[in-house]
This record gives sequence, C-alpha cells and structure tokens, in this order.
Amino acid sequence: MRATFTETARDGFARCGTVTTARGSFSTPRFMPVGTRGAIVHLDSSDMERLGAEVILANTYHLMLRPGADIIEQLGGIHGFADWHGQVLTDSGGYQIFSLDPDLTDEGATFKSVYDGSSHLLTPEGAVDVQAKIGADIQMVLDVCPSSVAEHDVVSDAVERTGRWAERGRAAFLDHPDAASRQSQFGIVQGGTDETLRAASARQIIDIGFDGYAVGGLSVGEDRREMLHGLDACMALLPLDQPRYFMGLGDPVGIVESVARGVDMFDCVLPSRLARHGTILTDAGRYNLTRSEFASSSEPLDPSWPESPAARWSKGYLRHLLLTKEPTAARLITLHNVAWLLRFMDRMAVSIRQGTFEDFRAEVHGVWLDR
Repeated sequence: MRATFTETARDGFARCGTVTTARGSFSTPRFMPVGTRGAIVHLDSSDMERLGAEVILANTYHLMLRPGADIIEQLGGIHGFADWHGQVLTDSGGYQIFSLDPDLTDEGATFKSVYDGSSHLLTPEGAVDVQAKIGADIQMVLDVCPSSVAEHDVVSDAVERTGRWAERGRAAFLDHPDAASRQSQFGIVQGGTDETLRAASARQIIDIGFDGYAVGGLSVGEDRREMLHGLDACMALLPLDQPRYFMGLGDPVGIVESVARGVDMFDCVLPSRLARHGTILTDAGRYNLTRSEFASSSEPLDPSWPESPAARWSKGYLRHLLLTKEPTAARLITLHNVAWLLRFMDRMAVSIRQGTFEDFRAEVHGVWLDR
C-alpha cells in the first residue's frame, strides 16, 4: 500500500495535507509522540486518544530486543499489543544502533543489546521483516546515521552504504508477503550538513522509489544554522506528492523553520523528556517548575491555556509532587507538554490555511529563538 499525500493548503512552501496509508489517513503538519517501547513514558493509549495524537512512533531496536517481534506479532501487532487504533511509524533502529558503535559491514550492523549484552546482526532485509512483524503502518528503511561531528569521509561512506542498504531494503519490502500489502516504507536521506553529499543522497534514495522520504542525520548536535543548511540541500529535491519527514526534531523554532521549507512530519522525545525533569512548555516559552518562586503559586502550568489536561492542578501542587518524586508529577506534566506540542502543530496548520504562516513564524521566533 503506497502512502499518498494530498495537499490541502499552502502558504509559501509551508503546507497542510493528508497522508493516507493502508490503515487510513492523518493530517499534516504532524508531530508524532515517541513511544520507544510501545508507550509514551507515563502515558497510555487512552491518553493519546484524548490528546488527539493521530500517529505515534515506536522503536524497532528496542522492541526487537524486548519483548521481541515474534511476541508482538502473536499479540496482534503493535496496534493489538498496545491497544492503539491510530497510526504507528517504526524507526528502523538505525540511530539507536549507531549510537552504540556497532560493527558495520556491507551485510549489516552487528551490535550488543543494552538489556543483556547479547550480540545481534540487523540487515536491511532483517529490518523489513522485524517491522513487518511489529505491524507498523509506516516502516523506515535501515540507514547509517553518522555523528554530526564525523569526518567528511565517514559521512560520505555513510551516504554510500545508506544507498546500498536502501536498495536492498526496498527490494525486501516489495517482496515481503505481509509488508508491501499492509505497510508503507519511507527512505532516509543522509549526508550530514554537507550540501553535496546531502543532495547526492536525496537523488539516490528518490531514484530507488519509496512511499515517503525522511531527512535523517540532522538535529544530532549541530547548531540550528547548520541543520537548516543541510535541510535546504535536499528539500527542493524531495517529491511534492509524497510525505516528507524530519527525524528527531521537536523544538518549536526548528519545527516552524522546517515547515517553512515544506516538511510534513516530525518526531522527538523532547516534550516527555523535558516533563520528567520539570520543564514546562507554554505559549510564553519554557520554564522549570522546580524553581522556588512556584512553591506557593496557585496558577496552572500555563495560565494562557486553560484547556491544558493539567490545568486543574496548581504550579505549587505539581512542584511539590515533582520535588518529592511522586510519579504523578511526571505523568501530569507529560500530558501537558505533549498536548501543548500537538496544539502547537494545530495552531501552525490554522495559520497555513489562513495565509498567516509568516505571522505565526515570527511569533515563534519572538518567544523561542533563544530558549
């Protein structure tokens, strides 16, 4: 089932649209909360339904190790396993694997489990099969994701190997008895911040022909200017009639700048990770709730947003729960942060449809640029 993209509104290069997969459709621009092991930390499927999260991301690397793809398949795939009726995208696990300094060969990546130290080989074909068993609606091809500070030769080698693996991954996907009929597969563009390598990778991945295209290997330590330079090097090449996905980006300025360049989809652990450390996302920017000034505050987390799922509780109360390490604090703040970022995407979509995206972009810069 080839994913399709239908544009519904445009303001400059920023666009709204609908992505359709075998399961159904979801709207863009879209932020996908990250449920690495099958759940967003502290939240469950019913939470995500109430928040209006149309797509969540799960991680192949972690799920193939615990509980294992076969068990997930036996329990109804990721949708039955997590009782989630929305869409799921699975990362191939490339980023997690390559952060573990694997042994790379043309065959694949050999790495050790973070759970028990056992050794595993993941090949492009294996990544397709594992994700087919997990049962995501969109699966990602296995790629090589180098460090943002890697030498030019390392990035160049990563681009070449990513291309070779993409060819094998695509062939395996199209030949797979379950994957091609029930899932869509996205290719991944690498190349770091090098304009020439990034463009070359984009052309190679496009020539192979995927159902959507992801920009990988950015937002991994480089500054925003370098990140956007790498994005600019490939965005004009990616097809307009297919979804375009920036992997691992969650800060408001980065998102709005990427949407301004035509990106449709995003994922990041940012809202939930910040929540666990007491950092609150608001329309006025972010702040840390552990500061003593909030000890006796009766205000909600974001006074300008009374619809927040955590609005009924005061800053003083939530700060108390946070400092006493009561797990309820992390849950309620995570609900707030994830809901805030989903609402941020909705507000941005409204600005695109109304032709006021540049005003929204300027507002985001004014609040978030130095935060």
